[in-house]
Amino acid sequence: MLEKFHTKGLIEAGCDEAGRGCLAGPVVAGAVILPANFSNILLNDSKKLTDKQRYSLRPIIEKEAIEYAVGIVSNEEIDEINILNASFLAMHRAIDDLGMAPESILVDGNRFTPYNDIPHHCIIKGDGKYMSIAAASILAKTYRDDIMQMLHQDYDGYGWNKNMGYPTKQHREAIKLLGSNEHHRMSFKLLADE
Repeated sequence: MLEKFHTKGLIEAGCDEAGRGCLAGPVVAGAVILPANFSNILLNDSKKLTDKQRYSLRPIIEKEAIEYAVGIVSNEEIDEINILNASFLAMHRAIDDLGMAPESILVDGNRFTPYNDIPHHCIIKGDGKYMSIAAASILAKTYRDDIMQMLHQDYDGYGWNKNMGYPTKQHREAIKLLGSNEHHRMSFKLLADE
């Protein structure tokens, strides 16, 4: 069972991102403030859940969260500021859109750029330890997958409906055959043998 809080009594926002290792599309982050009494037996790190489980949890998180938001940083912005800074920016944008300022931020991972003067805690594998980070990881993953499904409709040769822009063999073969397009991250190594 995941932990409800890092520091009891504080309004904590869990943050996580999805799409950091992709060759195409945006990086997307979620920020979630859960109520003290929130409980869901299925809630876990989004990578440990099936697609169906993630999408069944999303409306529950959105309905029961005190606040939730999603931040998006485009592939062009990623190319300008690098993927690490883009991941932090996506989290900052998600926190910006929360209806209330948290008193503490829980971040999945080992690095974060401070947000205003709000204390933050970097937690390695935090999406498998804290409910709010797990909830944020589910929102980030499902919203990003929705974006890639939409982009797939215009660029169906890349298999984004299945690989979601990750560097699969099939995705790289499609880049070799079709070339890159406006949604690819040009600062990334798109072909393995470049």
